Amino acid sequence: MTGRNASARSERMARVRMALASLLLLALAIAGLQAARAQGVVSAADPRASEAGVEMLRAGGSAADAALAMMLTLTVVEPQSSGIGGGGFFVHHDAARGLIDTIDGRERAPAAARPDRFLGADGKPLPYDRAYPGGLSVGIPGNIRLAEQAHRRWGKLPWARLFEPAIRHAEQGYIVSPMMARFIAGSAGRWRDFPDTQALYAPGGTPLPVGATVRNPKLAALLRRIAAEGPDAFYRGDNAGAIIGAVGGSRLNPAVITAADLGGYTATPRNAVCVRYRVYKICGMGPPSSGATTVFGILGMIERFDIGSMGADSPDAWHVVAEAMRLSYADRGQYIGDPDFVAVPLTGLIDPAYLARRSRLIRMDRAMPSVRHGTPPGAAPRGAPTKSTEKGTTHFSAVDAEGNVVAMTSTIEDIWGSQLMANGMMLNNELTDFSLAPVRDGLAVANRVQAGKRPLSSMSPTIVYDAQDRPILALGSAGGPRIIMHVTKTLIGVLDFGLSAEEAIALPNLFFDGNTVLMERSARTGPIVAGLRAKGHSARQVSLGSKVNAVQRVGDGWQGAADPRSEGTALAQ
Repeated sequence: MTGRNASARSERMARVRMALASLLLLALAIAGLQAARAQGVVSAADPRASEAGVEMLRAGGSAADAALAMMLTLTVVEPQSSGIGGGGFFVHHDAARGLIDTIDGRERAPAAARPDRFLGADGKPLPYDRAYPGGLSVGIPGNIRLAEQAHRRWGKLPWARLFEPAIRHAEQGYIVSPMMARFIAGSAGRWRDFPDTQALYAPGGTPLPVGATVRNPKLAALLRRIAAEGPDAFYRGDNAGAIIGAVGGSRLNPAVITAADLGGYTATPRNAVCVRYRVYKICGMGPPSSGATTVFGILGMIERFDIGSMGADSPDAWHVVAEAMRLSYADRGQYIGDPDFVAVPLTGLIDPAYLARRSRLIRMDRAMPSVRHGTPPGAAPRGAPTKSTEKGTTHFSAVDAEGNVVAMTSTIEDIWGSQLMANGMMLNNELTDFSLAPVRDGLAVANRVQAGKRPLSSMSPTIVYDAQDRPILALGSAGGPRIIMHVTKTLIGVLDFGLSAEEAIALPNLFFDGNTVLMERSARTGPIVAGLRAKGHSARQVSLGSKVNAVQRVGDGWQGAADPRSEGTALAQ
């Protein structure tokens, strides 16, 4: 071989090696991109809950495992809002089967509950502030039975593994966040009648400040028992006795819950409620949640309008949404209740023809002076309900590497629930989500108190699919009756305005008070409110906080989004 040939061969080999190296780098880059796209993502209203969810995903867990670990962790670190002393709704997309399922873990009224439960000696409904503190408002908690069913159907990790982050925080301690400190300070004055709660969060009557460390050994011990022994450790034995004792021994509104009430609780699988909105399929939780029907009612009424072309700063767009909101909420209050007890005209409430008739009430030039409920197909006469004031709620969303998706909303109803504590957990005041007046205008109210019944809820865990029926968004919020509008606004932001989930969550919140439209105060809302007033709306700017948490498909991957108004975070695996 001549020197020239050897040199040429060497150059060719060098080029081949470079080409192979480039191919290897390309393959590694593609593999890395695919791995990034396959990452799981979680979003929750507290960073410690998000960390718990990601911990489960990194351990090989499913989206269901991540969601349940977040629920358990929030029991410890966000006790004012949710936990195992309350209930929730679980919406699950199964990637392998392409199916969507829901679990109803809403609290039930005990056997002793009667329609007159919240009537005073004069026969009139008690003021809410007198009705909710103490034992009278406590429903049978549902979250642990919900978790049992979700884990059995979709979990991959051992049951006990899901409890580890929550137990660590309860045993080793966690730091009081600014939001939690505000809620402690706002509630501590009423805890003289709730000594266990006061001792943990306002010892000696002094509210814990930001940065204080909370250790909750009683809750840690309870979580360890449930992790080791299973859900019956919550509903039977010592913990059942603790709940019964707390409710019956309450200094305010003592009431009766029995071992049979707790031992007989079951979570209920229910069919998801799904509709088409433009090219999208949107699915959510059916009754006793009013979330899906009311969200879908609003969307069905605005679908004939080109909201996207109007734009996110258009008074016309917000006028249409506000009018549809008022109409759909009127139907919500009139017809929704526990479907095991009342005939809910579910199909009629989301019927396109019915919503088209309701939509024709919306005029672009002026606001309706007032609204009332319609008569959807299949509806029976109902008495008008009283309003609920649910506040203590949280939402979390998760997607795993296989594409399974969960949206779960969890609650104890008001901030700190009933204010009662049992074994270190806050007990709900869900029964005040019933209508306090059982009869109106001579007609039974759909959401009246009845033994074994689940109260009406506004929780709205939602999963959205694209035109090819691929899941592209999962979301939900806290906020009581405003939950429905926080979710609806975010859906409109993504699906109509083309915003990212993060941008859509940040849009101003919208609600109403009677015939007055309320819009979240911000730099962009002044002109919108002025435009609404020009159409005849009574409208004003107010503070309307929210805690929306979402995961969104972006390209072939997923991203998380958390409400900028909250302490929430989104984390990737």
